[in-house]
Amino acid sequence: MPGVVRTRVGYAGDTQANPTYHDLGDHSETVQVDYDPALISYEELLEVYFASHQPDQPMMSRQYASFIFVHNEEQRRLAEEAKAREEARLGRKLYVGIVPAGTFYRAEDYHQKYYLQGWRNVAAELQTIYPGFQALVDSTAAARLNGYLGGNGTRTSLEAELDRLLSPDQAERLKRLVR
Repeated sequence: MPGVVRTRVGYAGDTQANPTYHDLGDHSETVQVDYDPALISYEELLEVYFASHQPDQPMMSRQYASFIFVHNEEQRRLAEEAKAREEARLGRKLYVGIVPAGTFYRAEDYHQKYYLQGWRNVAAELQTIYPGFQALVDSTAAARLNGYLGGNGTRTSLEAELDRLLSPDQAERLKRLVR
């Protein structure tokens, strides 16, 4: 998605320090999205959130509960308005908590860039560019490619930026995956 600079998966929503997948406390699994507001607005990010995820059933555990973690009152207002619009459109209640962001804790490395890690040739190519795994995870290229490998984005948008992300050989392989 144009404007998304990086994504990371992790845990948020509780006061327990340094949670792990096997010791979450009351944290929830979440995705941290860094974006360029000159290219995509917060409102557009909320549209993507609701278009890709319809939490119309209460979650059985806090680990997988749906939250929008907000950083200020303006984000809270916009999130509440987006949720209300989506509820009106669907004609049913959505179970989405809108809460202060608090501290975000990165998930373990094996959770980061899940789709990209499954495609070893592309991950190996990127690791020759970035000095370590965290730098790779924090890169815009990894965020973009992981999204495409996860089935998000169009072939047209992929082709428009692919020459900046991968070698010609790996680019051709990825084009065959994205229709």
